Amino acid sequence: MTTPFGTRLADAVAARGPLCVGLDPHRELLLEWGLTDDVDGLRRFTDLVVEALAGHVAVLKPQLAFYERHGSRGMAVLEDAVAWARAAGALVLLDAKRGDIGSTMAGYADYLRPGHPLAVDALTVSPYLGPDSLEPARRTAEQCGGGLFVLARTSNPDAATFQSALVGERSVAQTVVDTVGRWNAPGRLVGDPASDPASFADQQGRWGAFTGSHGVVVGATLAELDVDLSGLRGPVLAPGLGAQGGSVADLRRLFGDRAVVPSVSRDVLRAGADVAALRAAADRWTAELTA
Repeated sequence: MTTPFGTRLADAVAARGPLCVGLDPHRELLLEWGLTDDVDGLRRFTDLVVEALAGHVAVLKPQLAFYERHGSRGMAVLEDAVAWARAAGALVLLDAKRGDIGSTMAGYADYLRPGHPLAVDALTVSPYLGPDSLEPARRTAEQCGGGLFVLARTSNPDAATFQSALVGERSVAQTVVDTVGRWNAPGRLVGDPASDPASFADQQGRWGAFTGSHGVVVGATLAELDVDLSGLRGPVLAPGLGAQGGSVADLRRLFGDRAVVPSVSRDVLRAGADVAALRAAADRWTAELTA
C-alpha cells in the first residue's frame, strides 16, 4: 500500500521546506512570458516550471481549469507534467475543487488512484453539498494513500458570506474543519512511534505528532483566524501569499506552529520564462518560510 500522504508530505517538508507553488497558466501570464495562448504555449510554460521546481519544492499545485480550457491536448500536457514532477520528488496537489455526490464524486476521486493517467498525491475538494458528499473521495484517498484539502475558510473577499454562516452553534467553516479532524482521528493517523520511531520523530516540532493525510484550505490573508484548528490533526493549505497580500508574518500570526503548506503562485511565476529565475524566486520564499 502507498505510504500515506501525511507521511509523504511531512517527509517532503523536512527535506525541501513547506513551499507549495501553484501552476496557474492563465492567458495573461502566458502572454507576459512571451508565449502563445495555446497548447504550445501551455506546454512551454509547464515544462519550464516543472524543470525549475520539481526537484526543489515540496509541492506543486496545478490548477486544473487552466489545462482543461485547452481541451484534451491541454490535459495531455498536464498528464506529462504530473508524471515528471512526481518522478523528480515533488508531491502534486491537483487544484480541482471538485464537489458532488455518490458515483460522480467517486469519479473525481479517481485522480488519487495510482493507475490513473493523471494520478496525483492530493486533491482539493469542495464540501458545499454536505459532509456525506465527501465520503467517496475520503474512501478513495485512504485506500490509495492520497490526501484531500477541503475548502474551509478561503482567502477570497466575500468568502465569509457562506463560510461564516451558522450551522447550529458552529460556522460552516468550523463544521468543515471538525469533519476533517474526525477523518484524522486517532487510529486513522500517520505513523506509530513504537513501530516506526524514525518516521514519528520526523513529524515532531512544527508538524506535530501524527500529521494526518487530510487538511483544510484556510487563507493566509485573513484579518484573524475565526476557526479553531486545534482538532484538525492535519495540514493547512494556506493560499494568498505574495500578490494577494499575505506574508510569512501573517502565517505565523494566524497559524503559529501548526502544520501549514503555504501556497505561492504569482510571486514565483512572475520571475518569467527562465529556469534559474524561477528557481531563485522559489528559493527566496523557502528561505523566508524556514528562517
